[in-house]
Amino acid sequence: MDINDLLSALIYLLCCYFLFWVGKLAYSCTHRDINVKEELVKKDNCAFALSLIGYYAGLVFAIGGAVTGESNGLLMDLIDIFIYGPVAIILLNVSTFINDKFILYKFNNKKEILVDHNCGTGVVELAIYLGTGMIIFGSVSGEGGGIGTLLVFWGIGQLSFIVIGLAYNSFIPYCIHDEIEKDNVAAGVGFAGAIIGIANIIRFALGDDFTSWGTSLAVFAGYLILSIILLPIIRLFTDKILLPGEKLTDEIVNQEKPNLGAAFIEAFAYIGSSLLITWCV
Repeated sequence: MDINDLLSALIYLLCCYFLFWVGKLAYSCTHRDINVKEELVKKDNCAFALSLIGYYAGLVFAIGGAVTGESNGLLMDLIDIFIYGPVAIILLNVSTFINDKFILYKFNNKKEILVDHNCGTGVVELAIYLGTGMIIFGSVSGEGGGIGTLLVFWGIGQLSFIVIGLAYNSFIPYCIHDEIEKDNVAAGVGFAGAIIGIANIIRFALGDDFTSWGTSLAVFAGYLILSIILLPIIRLFTDKILLPGEKLTDEIVNQEKPNLGAAFIEAFAYIGSSLLITWCV
């Protein structure tokens, strides 16, 4: 790397940090009723910390999508960063309202996090933010798309999270909403792992260069259907291989203290499988 490449890298990095700061301001503007410092320092609110970390992680992915890929020269790259970056920040903030209304829709997410300090809700919000950032990354990092492509794939990605929630709740033998509302953090962790795992597969599907709507939507739909089919298979694999002799459901909901370790194993199974799938395809 010569001196010019190093200077360009430093400029890109400074732009990323600036956009991260803008994203932080955007979060404050859309959550005016939340005192971040008070929640984190005075109340030691771990549930809120999980949600906020998810937002920051999603923000890193969203900004990263505008930075990665083939360079078109420093000036054009900076123009792209400051066009796609702010749009990605807006979409990331809108996603929190979709989560409240359509994914964990049976209770008030803000109340669960700010009043009840419900870490199960916090970790699902973490997954939604992170998954949204990953989808934005995939939408922006490929060549041939534009703002319209980003908006459409972001919208489809949010719809996919709703479908994932319905699919996940259909094959597990308990109601994910009821368990999370009862402060069952283990139930939230397992669900969050499924969201992140599928978001990673969707990110991979969107990462190719955009050629046509027909091709891109067909690839997207194929990977989404594959992911939904694999969800119960991966959970069965977790039961039989990763937790031999034990029932995952018993560990998470059918005992006095839910087994958080078993939930982390379930979440790992979804995320690890998604990595293997994207590496093998």
